[in-house]
Amino acid sequence: MADRKKNIAILGSTGSIGTQALDVVRSNPERFEVFALTANNNLEMLIKQAVEFQPEVVAIANESHYLQLRQAVADLPVKVFAGKEAIAQLVEMEPIDLVLTAMVGYAGLKPTINAIKAGKTIALANKETLVVAGEIINELALKHKTPILPVDSEHSAIFQCLAGEGDNSVEKIILTASGGPFRTKTLEELRYVTSAQALKHPNWDMGAKITIDSASMMNKGFEVIEAKWLFGLKPDQIDVVVHPQSIIHSMVQFADSSIKAQLGMPDMKLPIQYAFTYPERLPTEFPRVDFMKYPMLTFEKPDQQRFRNLALAYRAMENGGNMPCILNAANEIVVAAFLKNRIGFLQMSDIIENVMQKTTFIKKPTYDDYVLTDDEARQITEKEINQM
Repeated sequence: MADRKKNIAILGSTGSIGTQALDVVRSNPERFEVFALTANNNLEMLIKQAVEFQPEVVAIANESHYLQLRQAVADLPVKVFAGKEAIAQLVEMEPIDLVLTAMVGYAGLKPTINAIKAGKTIALANKETLVVAGEIINELALKHKTPILPVDSEHSAIFQCLAGEGDNSVEKIILTASGGPFRTKTLEELRYVTSAQALKHPNWDMGAKITIDSASMMNKGFEVIEAKWLFGLKPDQIDVVVHPQSIIHSMVQFADSSIKAQLGMPDMKLPIQYAFTYPERLPTEFPRVDFMKYPMLTFEKPDQQRFRNLALAYRAMENGGNMPCILNAANEIVVAAFLKNRIGFLQMSDIIENVMQKTTFIKKPTYDDYVLTDDEARQITEKEINQM
């Protein structure tokens, strides 16, 4: 039993990861206290969460919602803030033990940096933070002795497989991918798929942006880059294999040829809880794997011609510098455009590749360089979309 409750700040509490994290808190009220909740724009759900959990702090990025949020919780002992800068600052509050970064996209970078500098344990669900600025994040985490615990199911799986292995040499890691809803479609068929079709993931229940990223395999590309920084690997030590059943979440191959895998049903509450309780494992009522229902676990090589985003992510990782930042910025814009039916599914990769060629490349970027790169790449991406 923990000596006291762990104070948790959930950045992005109204999204898929955030709401499932609150499920974990509900199941373990003697373990966890919700200290802060933040949302980007979902005012209604944030109010409901604030009423239920009565955290010390709530914050919403969209400042136009500030007055309505403040009025809704006026009778509660809850401090209310608004704006992106307020979210980036609240993570520094002294009572917070752990910050779950479940915000979507580039927006998670600055709050994560501030939380690391403040010495908070990071439960990292915002993979874009390491994609954009992995070198800076690792340097800061080392300097401030801040643990970064992965929440993505694949990286949590690798983390779990490495537990107890000490200095044993890792030959490579193998990230599994479901293949998404379009795994069996031809290149010609992919030209005509819709955003509505892309949002129907076969195994996982996720937010819109990450679901599109999964369909295009950009999500897996981001995970490859994230794995490089989390586990100190070279690009040629990171493989991807398509595993449609999503039972094996990822694997580690060691120097002696042995492979360890972490298995479980596709349920994000498990890696969330593991990050919250590490190194403990708490009993749960989560679904168990019944191998009689899964007599065949199958594996395929990812097709990087049909799903070019994975190849683009490997290219960005190998180029280094600010190229992954460019990749991420372009992807955020094209996904938003695809969701609004402004461009087609395959055009997303075309545009991203063009933006990677046209945006200023910086080999040794600073934080300020990343900010400028993100802005430049987004502007170029919008121009490319308008020319389609």
